[in-house]
Amino acid sequence: MNTGFYPKLALSGIKKNSRLYTPYILTCTGMVLMYYIISALSMSPTVAALRGGSTIMAFLEFGSGVIAVFSLIFLFYTNSFLSRRRKKEFGLYNILGMGKLNIARILFWETVISGGGSIIAGGILGIAFSKFAELALINIMREDINFTLSVSWRSLLNAAGLFSIIFLLIFLNTLRHIHASKPIELLHSENTGEKPPKANWVIGILGAVILGAAYYIAVTIENPLEALVWFFIAVIMVIIGTYMLFIAGSVLFCRILQKRRRYYYNPRHFVSVSSMVYRMKRNGAGLASICILATMVLVMISATASLYFGEEDSLRSRYPKDINFEAQMENLEAMNDKNIESMRAEAESICSYYGAIQQNLHDYRRASVAGMIKDGILETDVSAVNEFELMSFDNVYQLYFVPLSDYNRMMNENETLDKGQVLIYTVRRDYNEDFLKINSGKNFTVKRHLDNFIGSGSAAMNIIPSMFVIVQDLETDLEGLIGQTDQNGNDMLNLSWIYEFDTQLEPEKQSLLNQEIHERFREIQKSKDNLGIRYSYSESLAENRDNFYGTFGGLFFLGILLSIVFIFAAVLIIYYKQVSEGYEDESRFEIMQKVGMTKKEIRKSINSQLLTVFFMPLITAGIHLCFAFPIIQKLLMMFSLNNIALFAWTTVISFALFAVLYTVVYKITSNAYFTIVSGAKEQ
Repeated sequence: MNTGFYPKLALSGIKKNSRLYTPYILTCTGMVLMYYIISALSMSPTVAALRGGSTIMAFLEFGSGVIAVFSLIFLFYTNSFLSRRRKKEFGLYNILGMGKLNIARILFWETVISGGGSIIAGGILGIAFSKFAELALINIMREDINFTLSVSWRSLLNAAGLFSIIFLLIFLNTLRHIHASKPIELLHSENTGEKPPKANWVIGILGAVILGAAYYIAVTIENPLEALVWFFIAVIMVIIGTYMLFIAGSVLFCRILQKRRRYYYNPRHFVSVSSMVYRMKRNGAGLASICILATMVLVMISATASLYFGEEDSLRSRYPKDINFEAQMENLEAMNDKNIESMRAEAESICSYYGAIQQNLHDYRRASVAGMIKDGILETDVSAVNEFELMSFDNVYQLYFVPLSDYNRMMNENETLDKGQVLIYTVRRDYNEDFLKINSGKNFTVKRHLDNFIGSGSAAMNIIPSMFVIVQDLETDLEGLIGQTDQNGNDMLNLSWIYEFDTQLEPEKQSLLNQEIHERFREIQKSKDNLGIRYSYSESLAENRDNFYGTFGGLFFLGILLSIVFIFAAVLIIYYKQVSEGYEDESRFEIMQKVGMTKKEIRKSINSQLLTVFFMPLITAGIHLCFAFPIIQKLLMMFSLNNIALFAWTTVISFALFAVLYTVVYKITSNAYFTIVSGAKEQ
């Protein structure tokens, strides 16, 4: 047999099934393109030169792994649509005398043509569009960097190797299905269909329970750290619950429609509902997949966009002043007025040298300890706390004790406290008790819950709730905590002097000032007269802005790229769902046309069917997003984003834009379905 016979036959098969193969090849090309872009950017010297470049590259490297895993799963899924449509053709080849080996050769060349073409086209387009992506990233990071056109050969080879393996696995899987099927089964595969499924109440109820439990977790969690632990569990529960509910619930939904006689026995609805019942098991799984992909897109875009547009708020929340200095002291004696004044004079001298005018200056003493508060009792000894309670994070706090004199000076107050009284200010969790007892010893009465405390910036990055306790005197009121050590023999109570202020300096000079303060106090720490400093560090808003921009900008950029991939996937699933169902319904509508059904009535029937099920994934994704809002908001707190209004508006806008895109896809795919079942384009 001519060696070119099989390639020609494979190419002919692809052309004849262009309605199926074209979207598949385009999607494969898109996957290769996106993988190359993300991989190339993760190794790009230009990206490395950006602010927070190392952070961005780490995110992009993670993103390339996500694309690789998703491509494997998704391309296997979409190839099943092709295999289902081609079985009749392969069965015909088999009956006409072709053996399974001959069919395998055809499949091999189809894989080479479609897969190889996708890899080559994706690589070329990836090289071209990678620079556009790089430019977009530079703009997102608000940078002005020159770059040149270059090719990442390593990324190109990685993309070619990865997708060659994926296409090889798809080819072997298709061979497995063909080998296990008889010629007659292949020939009549289109007409086999599914048995009308029964409404499985058990699966439906179980799916609803799992989904309800996931919703409950999402809306009841208060601690950001606990939210981080439970988020991925809730995601898995939502995925499982969604699939179970769609598969079982969609069948039940169709049965209900059938029992509504006035609705069911309507020319507009009769054919559509009957068709949905016929294939509802597969239909339900497809709709669930669309719903999950839509939810992933909405969650990623809304969360990463909120971080990006709220990065200045987050930055100021974490670093309330331009310069944020902390000196950890050896003991309470080291925190005397003389040492504090010496450190203050040293900091002022450095500022004077750099011409920095100190504004909004706050300096205060602070003692911090972590522990669990339950029923108004603070327990700092971990061994005395129930392990389950400790791991739940429900009552874990980071406590900061501040002397009253420092509080009044900073807040310009004239507050007084009687013996045993305290003032309390909490971050991320309310404290409703009117007393506070430390290790079953010292007992305080809460005089007042404060509405504000300007020293709370350091608590913004804590993943557990924080509590500021204003006491009369640190030495007297913390006698039960002073000298207490942990299991490693380290002091549990950390004593610090905080020194924060704004400057009028440019970012570059601000960074130099910060470095000088840091180095100077390190020298003091190592000197003989170390002023009782155990450890010190200084942070500037200008220097950390790069890290924030790198983190948030990188996440936003990665969110956009992954969202594009997931949108491609959702659109392709929708398209194949419509096309495959169109071919299955073609004979039914042909019969209906012969008995008098007009194309206008066909259009109405199609709209009835599509509108009945098409927007279910979008509505369900919106419900998922609403219930996910509280837990995502807690996770955003870990990035110091406390602007709930920004996140809410970003979520609403993201859903609105996605709904518009979804509607456009609905219109396009419904026209494709109509073209197939009507036998001609709509006039």
